[in-house]
Amino acid sequence: MTKSELIDALATRSSLTKARAELVVNCVFDTMTEALQRGEGIEIRGFGSFSVRHYEAYSGRNPRTGEPKPVPAKRLPFFKVGKELKVLVDQSRAVGPIVGGADGKDE
Repeated sequence: MTKSELIDALATRSSLTKARAELVVNCVFDTMTEALQRGEGIEIRGFGSFSVRHYEAYSGRNPRTGEPKPVPAKRLPFFKVGKELKVLVDQSRAVGPIVGGADGKDE
């Protein structure tokens, strides 16, 4: 599902216009992004939790030349799926294969 599909689904399931639904989705994403930038975690019960993981600097290498390259320390977002969502997705196996990949074409 893309962001525009999420906006369409929200507008369809509620009495919101597409413009208002887009504002809501953008507001939620912006708020989540700001919380993660501050290093705060986000927990949505039944869905999952977002956190920021810290990775130390290390010495990597250029795969083409083999030359050593320093990789700087970084902070990256991490998502851990909630139990309820995990169960719902696993139970959907009984329905059958999902038609269409990420690009919307049949596999």
